[in-house]
Amino acid sequence: MARTSDDHGGRLELLQGTLDMLILRTLQWGPQHGHGIGQAIQSQSDDRLKVETGSLYPALHRLVKRGWLKWEWDVSEANQRAKYYRLTPAGKAQLSREKDRWSQLVTAIGRIMNPSATSE
Repeated sequence: MARTSDDHGGRLELLQGTLDMLILRTLQWGPQHGHGIGQAIQSQSDDRLKVETGSLYPALHRLVKRGWLKWEWDVSEANQRAKYYRLTPAGKAQLSREKDRWSQLVTAIGRIMNPSATSE
């Protein structure tokens, strides 16, 4: 699973479905092979999120099965044959829905964690 380090050196798992959204977002910038997707998520999160292989590839297969991604064989930067994944139009639409859902979730949790002085 994609995990993040907390202040105590432990690991926290992402909310269910978040990895799918991160994969879709990463592929919005263009086709990428699986290892590159994991590296991009880690890099974009300032090394706070690390996607384990055992979570990444099942997620990619699930997204292909749902029609949100397509893949094709190509040659990687390391000159090796690799599956490159890309967003489909349905995947772009799903990413938009996921972004809206995420925004609503963040707002709702924010209201609970930081209630305004007027509502106390």
